[in-house]
Amino acid sequence: MRTQNKDNYCVILAGGKGRRLWPCSREDRPKQFMDFFSTGRTLLQHTFDRITKIVPVENIYVNTNHVYAHFVEEQLPELPHENILSEPIFRNTAPSVAWATYRIYHRNENARILVVPSDQAVFKEEAFLDNIEYGLDIVSEYDAMLTMGVKPTRPEPGYGYIQYSEKTQFDSIYRVKSFTEKPAREFAQMFVESGEFLWNSGLFLSNAKNLRLSMRRMFPNSVLGKLEEDGHEWSIEEETEYIQKNFPAYPNLSIDMGILEKSDNVFVMMCDFGWADLGMWHSIYESMRKSDDDNVSISGQTIIENSHGNIIKLPEDHIGIFNGLEDFIVAENDNVLLICKREDSSALIRKYISDVQLKYGDEYI
Repeated sequence: MRTQNKDNYCVILAGGKGRRLWPCSREDRPKQFMDFFSTGRTLLQHTFDRITKIVPVENIYVNTNHVYAHFVEEQLPELPHENILSEPIFRNTAPSVAWATYRIYHRNENARILVVPSDQAVFKEEAFLDNIEYGLDIVSEYDAMLTMGVKPTRPEPGYGYIQYSEKTQFDSIYRVKSFTEKPAREFAQMFVESGEFLWNSGLFLSNAKNLRLSMRRMFPNSVLGKLEEDGHEWSIEEETEYIQKNFPAYPNLSIDMGILEKSDNVFVMMCDFGWADLGMWHSIYESMRKSDDDNVSISGQTIIENSHGNIIKLPEDHIGIFNGLEDFIVAENDNVLLICKREDSSALIRKYISDVQLKYGDEYI
């Protein structure tokens, strides 16, 4: 039976707009707050449920934008209110991690921190928890950043790629040689064929002291750095008020780019826990069980004939009839129906969002 180590902490990143799954993921309710697969739990709740097996609830923090904070409160009522880090402006993940690290470090300098996105699927939960516990034990003893890598199964241009080099004394852990974020398809193909690259899962582990120093190097003139220099013992209310006023000063930087590209002491664990990034229609298609005709129907009622390689998500009370459709996304939500080719759909969807927003207005986004 697993135990919740009192020094284990987790930061769940839940502030994204989820636009790559438009139109089902909308700006007023992004995918992490949806019961996307009709399981009775949202993606955020599934992430929380997994993490509570090894991290005490009071040690879990959720970073999100202030317009989504009410979703976190509603969906995770057991989470202490002060553990919801409500950001006043949309920024990338590095400022989110910086704030959470500050909060955790000042609570427990011996903390072992896991940073996890809120929108991932894990099909082998026991293997996932084994990997996390193993990694937390390592970073508790060594000042290093450890990321979790997954062997690629296709040349996916929508993922980050980690090139690993020499093996360390620890099983399945290698030094990171390079990191490439969302390469062109031809480069992704080369990476997969070389056998030297892993997909970046977006999962990071570090001890609090090392992560705090990494954040300081990343943001040498940071909001939090100035807060710490003050010498005043800040209450949570004072700290939150200060952040609300000063958070916009942070640059729009991802933790991936800030840590993996700019730090020396970075390692990757080669993992196999049935990982899938639920950020793109194509990745959801690849991760889900297919029918005999390689179609994936997520919701709604369907009749499918002479069709192959499609992913379909309709409202629960809608019926869709498909004949002669090959490798398409069919996604309907509220007032928008999207039908487009599945391959490399992310770029197309970005274009369609801009076109629809310009021509018809924000209510469709």
